[in-house]
Amino acid sequence: MLPIIVAGGGIGGIAVALGLARKGIRTLVLEQAAELGEIGAGIQIAPNAFHCFDRLGIGDQARSEAVFVDRLRLMDGLTGEEIVHIPLGDDFRRRFRNPYAVVHRADLHAALLAAARTSGLVEIRTSHRVERYEQDGSSVTVSCIGHEPIRGSALIGADGLRSPVRAQMLADGEPIVSGHTTYRSVIPVEQMPEDLRWNAATLWAGPKCHIVHYPLKGWKVFNLVVTYHNDVKEAVAGKPVSVEEVKRGFEHIHPRAQKIIEHGSNWKLWVLCDRDPVDRWVDGRVALLGDAAHPMLQYFAQGACMAMEDGVTLSELAAAHPGDIEKAFAAYQALRVPHTARVQLGSRAIGQYIYHPAGATALARNHVLRSWTPDEYYDRLEWLYGGSILPPAGPSAAGQTH
Repeated sequence: MLPIIVAGGGIGGIAVALGLARKGIRTLVLEQAAELGEIGAGIQIAPNAFHCFDRLGIGDQARSEAVFVDRLRLMDGLTGEEIVHIPLGDDFRRRFRNPYAVVHRADLHAALLAAARTSGLVEIRTSHRVERYEQDGSSVTVSCIGHEPIRGSALIGADGLRSPVRAQMLADGEPIVSGHTTYRSVIPVEQMPEDLRWNAATLWAGPKCHIVHYPLKGWKVFNLVVTYHNDVKEAVAGKPVSVEEVKRGFEHIHPRAQKIIEHGSNWKLWVLCDRDPVDRWVDGRVALLGDAAHPMLQYFAQGACMAMEDGVTLSELAAAHPGDIEKAFAAYQALRVPHTARVQLGSRAIGQYIYHPAGATALARNHVLRSWTPDEYYDRLEWLYGGSILPPAGPSAAGQTH
């Protein structure tokens, strides 16, 4: 039996490999980097991510690494006042059957990786970048520069924003450069202004800019993410920048919010990119997953969550259609495309109308968001957080259900 090849060893690639292993299906993960690991810092993990953790058997580990925030807090970047907050306590957990939390990307990736390696059904090879694939109706052969061709029963392209697997399948060119530049920093808790050390995922929204902060690592550090819509045209990733450069995009906001930037250090920038949704992720025995399938802006805080949902869904469908991976891939595409397209388009809209508006548009945002009760917020999030998009959990290789 040939393994399913997974191109990419990030969160999505390891999640699908682990999901398939729990169904008794062997995978070979090919990662282009010399070492496995995740770049970046904190990510927000909504209830739908915890649904996936539980399906993948790492729910307890994920909960032990997470910081459970009390609320989502939206602040006015111009006045320094709170616009609204969404409580994330008992009512929220009862509604969605799981919490909302924040976690370091590296910790989440490490938990997935440890479980995948322990399974005995996941082989990982680093310094392997999948460049091309060929298929013959019963198998897929991939080409990696500097290595002999590798044959598998199928190929999952979880190889990110500039996926070579996607490029061959769709030939749709470069991602869309959004013009939004994000700067990231992580600071010790004691460097965060004392009056802003909130147990919340906090967003300061201002004209063409915003600031996000929340605690990480058991309240040892604060994650800072600040974004400026500066109409930049070229994609850049992980470039070190000075605090003076970061502050340039936030000179018009309230001094209380500006203080957060002054306390940051070792800032690095990323230019945000996404793509328009597409309705084709599958080519016979080849399928796309995560950012290779549906890259999205950060404003829904759902990029990693969507990749894990992809992995769980694909794993369940592969087990539901044993011996017919093409049928499983077709069912996966039909289920996931409309859902992730909604998140992609919603992320753009949230950036425009909640994170970055000015003038009357910002006043309208404040009026609408203040008018909703917590239950009304929960109603509007049910489609995303409720977990109904995931297929029913089938038995694992051990005959257990999750």
